[in-house]
Order: sequence, then C-alpha cells, then structure tokens
Amino acid sequence: MPSRQKQLIFSVSGLLGFCCALTAAVATGLPFWLRGAVLCRTGADLVNATGPELDKFLGDLSYGLFHGQRVKQCGLGGRPSRFSFFPDLLSAIPAGLHVTVIFFCGVTILFSSVATGFFFFNAFGRPYETLQGPLGLYLWTFICCVSSCLVLVLFAAEVKLQHLSERIANFKEVNFVFQTYTERYDRSFWLFFLIFLVHGLNGLLIRLAGVQFPFQDSKEVELSGGGADLMY
Repeated sequence: MPSRQKQLIFSVSGLLGFCCALTAAVATGLPFWLRGAVLCRTGADLVNATGPELDKFLGDLSYGLFHGQRVKQCGLGGRPSRFSFFPDLLSAIPAGLHVTVIFFCGVTILFSSVATGFFFFNAFGRPYETLQGPLGLYLWTFICCVSSCLVLVLFAAEVKLQHLSERIANFKEVNFVFQTYTERYDRSFWLFFLIFLVHGLNGLLIRLAGVQFPFQDSKEVELSGGGADLMY
C-alpha cells in the first residue's frame, strides 16, 4: 500500500483513538451509568398496593461510578437525596469490584491516549522497534479493547450479581425496605460499549493498512542434518 494511504489510515485511527480517550474520561466522571426505579416494598405491602397504586411507592435512582442521586417514594411524597460512593457507600457496596471498574476505566483512558500517539507516530515518523512499529499498534489496540470490555462486564456483574441498586437504596434505611423495580444502563455505559467497537474498528484499519497480524506466519523449523546429529 502506498505510504500516503497508510498515513491517511493511521491518521484516522489516531483521531478515533483520541476520541475514545476523551469519551472514556468524560463517561467515567458522569453520573449516568445506570438509571432505574426502586419500589418501597414495606409501604406497598402495608396497603396491598397493586397496579397503578404502585406508582406512589416507586422512586427514581441514577448513579455513576463516583456519585448519584435517589428519590425515595413511600406513599408520602418523594425524598430526594444525593450520595457519593467515596467514602459514604464503601461499607455498603462491593468496594473491591467497584474500584476495579474504575481502574480499568483509567486503563482505557491511558492506553487510548498511548495508542493515539503511536498511530500518529507511525503515520508521520519512522518506527524502529516492535512496540513502536506497526505491530505494536495491535498491542495497544488490544489492551484498549480488553480493558473497555472488562469495564462493561465488571459493572454489569456489580449491578446484576451484587445487586448494587438495592444496596444503594437501602443504605442507612431503618424503617423501610427497598427493592429494585426496573434497571437500564444509561449513556455512559453505552459510550464505553462504543469505545470497545471503535477500538475493534481500529484493529481492522491496521490490517487494512497492510500490517500483518502478529504470530500469523508460523516459523518453519529447519530439520536438515537431523540424521547426522544423531550419530556420534
């Protein structure tokens, strides 16, 4: 492939990598990872609420990785409040898993920035080592794909398996018991899914530029002289 076309492809990949780094940084800090509704089970059971009557006992809940807000409804009007994960909710949530999600968000931001630099370096510079040359782009892109995928998987596990929404809704609640009614992933979660797809696209663009996949060609082992080696 002509060098002009390679420069164009690597430049486009670099711009995509920069957009991924910027998007990941913004999405990590926004409180729009999950939105849902929580049911005041105690109040609903007291009056045997069913059907439309349940609306009086449904509160809103939305949060991100660092803070969020909730509105508790127990039949007497809403009680809005804001909360922070650090340090308020550390005793109520699976802290290790939550910190791991934030860690891989940071990894995604860092290596998306690194990949951006190396894309432009390969477009306009003269790489001289494997990690700096075209083959190294597969490494940085692969790390970005894996880290963004882990963010999605670990956050989904925290929400679904660890019942994060119920833990938040019932934090420091003595008289009422809240239950998750509806949950849906919000824009920040889907932005990380988009980041995962864009890095996958970058991997295809690297291949389109004519760079072979690592370990694609198996090395042939020379067996000549094997009979002589067995003889003394």
